[in-house]
Amino acid sequence: MRKHRFNSSFLFLFWVLAGSSALAQRPPAYPLITLDPYTSIWSFNDRLTDSPTRHWTGKNFPIDGLVRVDNRTYRFMGAPLTTLKTVVPTAQTTAYDLTYTFQKPSDGWEKPDFNPSGDWKAGKAPIGDGASSNPIKPATIWKTKEVWYRRTVTVSDLNFENLVLYLSHDDDVVVYINGVKAFDSGHRHVSDYKVFPLDPAAKAALKKGINLLAVHCINPRGGAYVDAGLVDEQTVKLGGPVEIANQQSVNVQATQTEYQFAAGPVALTVTFTTPFLLNNLEVTARPASYITYSARSTDGKPHTVQVFTAASGLLSVHQPLQEVAGKRSTVEGLTVLSIGTTQQNVLGRKGDDVRIDWGYALLAAPSAPTTQTGIGEPAALFRSFISQGKVASGSSRPAPADNRSLAVSQSLGTVTQTPKTAHVILGYDDIYSVQYFGKNLRGWWRRDESMTAERMLAAAEKDYPQLLTQCRQFDQQLYTDAEKSGGKAYADLCQLAYRQSIAAHKTVAGPKGEVLFFSKENFSNGSIGTVDITYPSAPLFLVYNPTLLKGMMEPIFQYSKSGKWTKPFAAHDVGTYPLANGQTYGEDMPVEESGNMIILTAALAVVEKNAEYARQHWQTLTTWVEYLKKDGFDPANQLCTDDFAGHLARNANLSVKAIMGIASYGHLAKQLGHTEVGEQHLKLARELAQKWVQMAEDGDHYALTFDKPQGSWSQKYNLVWDKLLDLNIFPKEVAQKEIRYYLTKQQPFGLPLDSRKTYTKSDWIIWTATIADQPQDFQQLVQPVFKYADQTPSRVPLSDWHETTNGKQVGFQARSVVGGYFIKLLDDKLH
Repeated sequence: MRKHRFNSSFLFLFWVLAGSSALAQRPPAYPLITLDPYTSIWSFNDRLTDSPTRHWTGKNFPIDGLVRVDNRTYRFMGAPLTTLKTVVPTAQTTAYDLTYTFQKPSDGWEKPDFNPSGDWKAGKAPIGDGASSNPIKPATIWKTKEVWYRRTVTVSDLNFENLVLYLSHDDDVVVYINGVKAFDSGHRHVSDYKVFPLDPAAKAALKKGINLLAVHCINPRGGAYVDAGLVDEQTVKLGGPVEIANQQSVNVQATQTEYQFAAGPVALTVTFTTPFLLNNLEVTARPASYITYSARSTDGKPHTVQVFTAASGLLSVHQPLQEVAGKRSTVEGLTVLSIGTTQQNVLGRKGDDVRIDWGYALLAAPSAPTTQTGIGEPAALFRSFISQGKVASGSSRPAPADNRSLAVSQSLGTVTQTPKTAHVILGYDDIYSVQYFGKNLRGWWRRDESMTAERMLAAAEKDYPQLLTQCRQFDQQLYTDAEKSGGKAYADLCQLAYRQSIAAHKTVAGPKGEVLFFSKENFSNGSIGTVDITYPSAPLFLVYNPTLLKGMMEPIFQYSKSGKWTKPFAAHDVGTYPLANGQTYGEDMPVEESGNMIILTAALAVVEKNAEYARQHWQTLTTWVEYLKKDGFDPANQLCTDDFAGHLARNANLSVKAIMGIASYGHLAKQLGHTEVGEQHLKLARELAQKWVQMAEDGDHYALTFDKPQGSWSQKYNLVWDKLLDLNIFPKEVAQKEIRYYLTKQQPFGLPLDSRKTYTKSDWIIWTATIADQPQDFQQLVQPVFKYADQTPSRVPLSDWHETTNGKQVGFQARSVVGGYFIKLLDDKLH
């Protein structure tokens, strides 16, 4: 994305250019510190001061920034500090009594005068099914689809600053206060405790003395849990005024996000840099990001400037009440602060909406007489800076994570019109990153067991100047290449997707010292190493570093060769992140995953100009292609990567994948010198393609399935590999016929995935657009995707599954599959 300026002239320019491939107004969320699926910090707002910074899951992951100009303090990052004062406790602190029923109660069950009898029982909170995703072990077991419960609570004081609901629910929940609806989650869940606003009428219904809190929760699948309380969200008093710096612009590039602020008479530039330079694996895999501050005077006068950076203990826990402790160390002129849980249950938690609670969050700065560091209560650290421009040393004693922070104060001295700079490094030492078939694996950066977090940060500090230069050069080159390939809208999308896609993976050292690059299915199911996540993500890595694609595929190959996976097709995944001990997904995708693996192996051979990787796994590839030859062309009723849309039998697009898998195997066989085998498979693929044309043909397009439901159609995005790999399996007119038809089906925010729904997958649209021969057709298909990214009301890290009629997120966020946007660049690279 390009610059977002906050002034009237910018807004006027935006409206003038709306609908064109003008520069983007804003991303749905802004990447800040993006290292891996656990250390991933974003701003979900246009202004960096509108709310706390967040983990990609939406949980608060606060990093805060203050700047002191001539003893006057301005906030430029994060929201005012708040504390939660318990009004009605949850089961986190009190296992309260309740009455509950699993049978639908009569009307009025939520009202204070209702008499709970019959099916109603007495129990203790919390209520849940005991699944590993439950925040707390349930005191009352819930195995049915629905539960209703009531609890009486006593409130002694109604003088609140901001009364809010404190709630964990899985799945849909409605909460009542004294019979008045206070909150309705709709169709969503949170696996941890979060605050939610209360309906004003429900707030007004609360009274001194005895009150009734009533809850109804629906859970159609595993993970059932519900617990609700009330808290007063109070602003922490910091002992002095703090103004809000005027944010003037924000500019998102591939590896950097840059903010411009006016802090009184000083211009402050704040740049977040994650040096994902994929041609340098050591740097890419290093869990360290930079925040750079540059200040200059704007009124021609000198000004004294100090900058404050704080990183919350929440960066190292799953739940705010987990106890953490901090420590300080020094290495090679660098002061390093770290904080982590006192329990350190390494690799002890798995799942989707999960944050790491082992290892240590790191905040480092070059040591200097004018730099102070502290570990302690956030309010005390803030007060010290506001009053003195310094940081008190604080206390590193254990405390709940939300009551501990790491802090650095840096003096820039007297600032004139010539900019002065300072920087800090934010990182994470996870000790062990992934468990792989029972063996705990270290991150790639820590494969040498003598490596420490301090040494890693010292290397990051040494490389800082050259990496910033390289990142600026890379960002410009990526944008130039993408704009040349697909236009400004396409270039903006590639910039936004770059860090998100890479950061949804973890680079680890495998059992044999090999690179393994594990993906996490963010907000889809939490699987690790999923093949149908690897497949759409692959183009980015085929363009910039094929070794990482091999690192994504290798666990599936090793799983098959180990004998632990005995089926004649590829597995879906190797576990639930971060435990890669074997497939945990409940249903296979035999044609999907086998086709994916063979096609990507062929793509690697084309990019690397040799088929040695295929040679290593030839027996496994042969097993999979035999399955495709037998069951791939006319697929039985089964899941594919678009499983959220439901099962399909005789899926025409899935059939294309099988045909391309067979053709890819033939192409590889010829590269390896198996000429006869190669020709046989290429011949078979072309024969099947001709048969496909006859069976799928439906007038001016090709149908969704071979049984041709009336008016059905789908994006045949798998055809793109026929073009990219120059296989010439399908007649050229097939793709062009489809493109012409798709252009008649466009909605304001994109081309629907198929005729069943109006929602879509943005990665597949870019694949479909790449099939087009004419640049104007590519532009027409991509422009609505740009419009979605630019205007979606869903302010989360880019979702790849959205509604084409209104641009709203349907599901998923922060997933690696947006790496698929780079498929047009891959096409250009190969041709």
